[in-house]
Amino acid sequence: MNTCAAPAPASPRLARIGELMRRHRGWILGAQWVILAAYLFLVITPAFLPLPESGASLWNNLTLFAQFAFWGIWWPFVLVSMMLMGRVWCGVMCPEGFVSEQVSRFGLGRPVPRWIKWGGWPFVAFLGTTVYGQLVSVYEYPKAALLVLGGSTVAAIAVGLVYGRGKRVWCRHLCPVNGVFGLLSRLAPVHFRTDREAWEAYGTKKVIPINCAPLVDIRRMESAADCHMCGRCAGHRDAVSLAARVPGSEVAQLDAQDADRWEVRLLVFGIIGTAIGAFQWSASPWFVRAKLAAAEWLVEHDAFALLGDDIPWWLLTHYPEANDVFTWLDGLMILAYIGVTALVLGGWITLWLRVAAGLLGDAAAHLRLAYALIPLGGAGVFLGLSGLTVTLLSAEGVILTALPEARGTLLAAAALASLVLAFTHIRRTPAPTLRRVAAQCAFAVAAAAAVVPWALMYYIW
Repeated sequence: MNTCAAPAPASPRLARIGELMRRHRGWILGAQWVILAAYLFLVITPAFLPLPESGASLWNNLTLFAQFAFWGIWWPFVLVSMMLMGRVWCGVMCPEGFVSEQVSRFGLGRPVPRWIKWGGWPFVAFLGTTVYGQLVSVYEYPKAALLVLGGSTVAAIAVGLVYGRGKRVWCRHLCPVNGVFGLLSRLAPVHFRTDREAWEAYGTKKVIPINCAPLVDIRRMESAADCHMCGRCAGHRDAVSLAARVPGSEVAQLDAQDADRWEVRLLVFGIIGTAIGAFQWSASPWFVRAKLAAAEWLVEHDAFALLGDDIPWWLLTHYPEANDVFTWLDGLMILAYIGVTALVLGGWITLWLRVAAGLLGDAAAHLRLAYALIPLGGAGVFLGLSGLTVTLLSAEGVILTALPEARGTLLAAAALASLVLAFTHIRRTPAPTLRRVAAQCAFAVAAAAAVVPWALMYYIW
């Protein structure tokens, strides 16, 4: 893949920004220490405080403020930043990656084993974290947030203490959102670009070695998926610079050999399928009817074991003081709903992408076409996460009157972007025009699976 085949005109201002990031690395480190301290305070302290009383506000209650900071602002807009600026969050602000890198300077420094490099970890970690977070109500309760976020941070520290030397092994291979961030950053209109010709022309002049913490091969760097945008390599060998590019151009120019099956599975079955099920189940009338039917059947057959609710909070949501207690049946139904949603939506998308590939006469084209769904996947996760933003603002008396229109506009824009990206792939194939038109229609049917569930949730239910 040559993501720079049709770059935007060079911007000296952008290049200078990249070099400023390198020169003022100390300021970035100082900001990272401040962010780490704030993160630890907000994730740990609320877990040891009483739950907010009725009438509490995020302005006078630390628990509500932390909830709004993490789930109302941090997560949804970190996702937006990936699509606009690449992985700047990872390289400049992320407390987890920062602390993992710092402790690895004093750790064992062991080489990264093959099992950690397995390409399926981003998929497995995202699914596991997403589903477990729903079972323990991670968005609503500080203990659950400490368990999920704090547990991830502890794991990042542990990996840093054992593997690598001044590296971010956790971020590169095991972080639950690494795969998500890597996919979304492919859309960003800015990236650090390596000019291979300038690199080679630099010759044998003396250079200061660059410590690329996320283990990117800077010399051969073409994709923005793994680059943390930290600026450390800016100006290296007069070949690396912060540059502009056409939004989505990396996805548009993706070749068959660059498509990764695990990335596609993460996008189709994870970011779209699993995430929709996770955000949707609590509002779904289908879920309510299915759970009531299952409960009635259990009562009729004197099978009360699954209706028990004496379950630890770290396994299933259990907060009697807030009248929020899950039974075993609740947990099983949530797992079933998310699982069925992921399989149905992911299976539907996969089927129609394969139909499109068949029409184009290229069986492997379905992998390239799947990447065109990134805008819809990113928009969907943002909509789901921003739902809590809306809920918390509503509790503060802030009513977003244009919310339905804004959601509809975002979905429409994302769908259009996905259709355009698919078109750029389809027009590159040598298939007859009629077949290409049919393939575009098949892609549109596949993409509908990432739109219809949100339309149901926001405009019908």
